[in-house]
Amino acid sequence: MELTNLAEITALLSRHGFHFSKARGQNFLIAPWVPERVAMESGVDENTGVVEIGPGVGCLTEQLSKRAGGVLALELDARLIPVLNETVGALSNVTVLNLDAMEADFGELTQKYLPNMPLAVCANLPYNITSPILTKLIRCGIFENITVMVQREVAKRICAAPGTADYGAFGIFVSFYTAPRLLFDVPPDCFEPRPKVTSSVISLTRREAPAANVDQELFFKAVRAAFNQRRKTLSNALSSGFSGKLDKSAISAAIAACGLPESVRGEALGIAEFAALTDTLGRYLK
Repeated sequence: MELTNLAEITALLSRHGFHFSKARGQNFLIAPWVPERVAMESGVDENTGVVEIGPGVGCLTEQLSKRAGGVLALELDARLIPVLNETVGALSNVTVLNLDAMEADFGELTQKYLPNMPLAVCANLPYNITSPILTKLIRCGIFENITVMVQREVAKRICAAPGTADYGAFGIFVSFYTAPRLLFDVPPDCFEPRPKVTSSVISLTRREAPAANVDQELFFKAVRAAFNQRRKTLSNALSSGFSGKLDKSAISAAIAACGLPESVRGEALGIAEFAALTDTLGRYLK
C-alpha cells in the first residue's frame, strides 16, 4: 500500500470508519517525497531509537522503520490504532501505542521500548501542541536530535535571530538547549485535508551543555519579562516583570553595567547578553 496515495488513504480510512478531527490538527501527508526527506534529514541510522508523535496512517513511520533500529509511534486517536496495525503493524522494529504524548513519560517509555540506543524524535507534529510538546521533549533531555514538521510561522520564530520581528522567548528557550536549523518548507497541497498554512521542517540538535552557564530560573524569568511587553524598553519591561523584587533604579543600573543603552529593548539581546544581564540582576537581588 502506498501510504501517501490519496485514493488508497481514502479507501483505507473508509474501511475503518475514520473521519478527520479538526480539533486534533489531523493533516495527513499525500506527497511521497515529504516523509522520505524528513526521515533522511533526521539522520537516524540502524543504531538509533526514534520516537514519533502522531503517526497518522504511518507514512513517516514506514520511512523511519527503513533507517532506524527501532521506532516507537505514539498515537492519541484510538480510531487510528487499527489503521496503523494494518499499515505498519507487520514491521518488526515498530511499536505503536495509543498514548497522549503530552502525558507520556519519555524516559520510562524509551527504556522499555528503545533500550540502549541513542534517541531521536521525528514527527509531523499536530499544530495544536507544537510549543508544549517541544518544551517537554527538550526539557526531558534524552533526545540527541528532534526533527519535526511545524507551521512555518512557528519555525521562523524558533530559528529567528535577535533584532528580528520573529525573535522571542520561545525561540530563546529552544536555542538555549539545542541548535535549531530550518531545513525545508512543505506546501499545503502536500496534505489531506489541505491546511491553510505552509509547514516547515526543523532540526533541533541537543547542545552538550546549555548555551550559557547561568541561573536558569532567573534567566528565563528575565527573558519572559522582556518579551511579555516587547514594545517597551527593557528597563520598563523588567520593572514590570520584577515588580516587588527590584526597583527601576536597580534594573537601570544592571542594564548599564552590561554596557547596554538605556533605550534598549529585549528583542535586541542574544543569549549571551541575557546571560550577562541575569548574572547582574542576580547580584542586585541578593
